[in-house]
Amino acid sequence: MSKSIFYHAGCPVCVSAEHDVIDLIGHSKVQIIHLGNDKSRIDEAVKAGVKSVPALVTPNRNVLHINFGASMEEVIG
Repeated sequence: MSKSIFYHAGCPVCVSAEHDVIDLIGHSKVQIIHLGNDKSRIDEAVKAGVKSVPALVTPNRNVLHINFGASMEEVIG
């Protein structure tokens, strides 16, 4: 994995964090995954260790939970 992956669900907390992450590390170094729009990636996020969104998974597979927008249970619905 060469890029970080930022998972979010589209809520205001998530969108704000997305902008901050892009400003901090650069758009070319992060893949943005909106789980509300791409539900096929939810299982991938859970397997990576994401417990809530917004969350950033680093290239070293560390999961950084940022603030708290929604639990994965809420995202799954």
